[in-house]
Amino acid sequence: MPKQRRTFTAEFKKQMVLLYENGKSRADLVEEYGLTASALDRWIKQVKTTGSFKEKDNRSSEENELIALRKENERLKMENDIFKASRADHGTKVAIIQNNRDKYSVSAMCNVLQIAKSTFYYEAKDQKTADELTVAIVEIFYKNRKAYGTHKIKAKLHEQGIAVSRRRIGRIMKEQGLVSTYTIAPYNPRKTSCNEATTANVLNREFEQTEAKRFVVSDLTYVKVQNKWHYICVLIDLFNREIVGHSVGPNKDAALVSRAFATVEGDLRHIQWFHTDRGSEFKNEKMDELLKTFEIGRSLSMKGCPYDNAVAEATYKVMKTEFINQMSFQSLHHLELELYDYVNWFNKHRIHGTLGYLTPIQYRLTALKKAVVVITC
Repeated sequence: MPKQRRTFTAEFKKQMVLLYENGKSRADLVEEYGLTASALDRWIKQVKTTGSFKEKDNRSSEENELIALRKENERLKMENDIFKASRADHGTKVAIIQNNRDKYSVSAMCNVLQIAKSTFYYEAKDQKTADELTVAIVEIFYKNRKAYGTHKIKAKLHEQGIAVSRRRIGRIMKEQGLVSTYTIAPYNPRKTSCNEATTANVLNREFEQTEAKRFVVSDLTYVKVQNKWHYICVLIDLFNREIVGHSVGPNKDAALVSRAFATVEGDLRHIQWFHTDRGSEFKNEKMDELLKTFEIGRSLSMKGCPYDNAVAEATYKVMKTEFINQMSFQSLHHLELELYDYVNWFNKHRIHGTLGYLTPIQYRLTALKKAVVVITC
């Protein structure tokens, strides 16, 4: 089945340009959002020149023809390079694939050179030198916001076909001065007034859910924007730990929570239960009306028991360590932009130990594929 071409809205393109202008590197944007460098460069240029993202406003027909010719030449060059080595010995073929991984697809090169992909990865693993391993560990560490320790770095190396012990990873990290952000002790949020509602704890600490959006949990945390406190609200699907909604604002109130619901993709009626602690911001007429409109059930933690909302608490500890404590926010807009970027990374790129070292999106898609197989059988 041919790969479907991605399309991007003008709003998304503008968001990417704003992130770039705000200091996020070009390489990180390309990696974390699955973009091409040429597309990102084009959007940046379009904003600076015409302010329009429409191709017809930015390119002539001659330029379009030139781009098409260049792409075709590049494809032919790639095939030419690979076919030149088709008669080489086995060791040379493995070396050629290894040296050209940054330019061409491993699968394509293995296919042309008639080498099993598993054979290549096995032999490439044996050829990995200490210097190359160090480079790989350093790259994974910095690409993932300095948040990964030995467990997750080992999982990411395994994806690249590199088998190495956590002890060795830890030794290399120490040699390179790589200290995970989790060595910084988090601080505890301030207590707020309690919601005295008689609503039951329907969730009852059943944090491992097998159905998407059966239980969505939430909490709020605070962050300084210059010298003033602002607040973050996230909505977390217990099924795959995905952040399905988020918002920021200067006030810790129901409006902040409502704005987080407004960012949830799809029909809100797919959410069966909404579970939180007993913060007063979760109990008022506006929240009750929203939940009633979309037929969302309510669940509250027991009074004075943070363990009843442990996943939300844990997610905020992660966010403070990996995101909030690592940045200095200059404005509410700056915070909104960086939170949008972090949530994208959290859902699509950050592997989770509780999900078998998959990302939340990978876990959800894997579950969907399994469900389709069961139905067709």
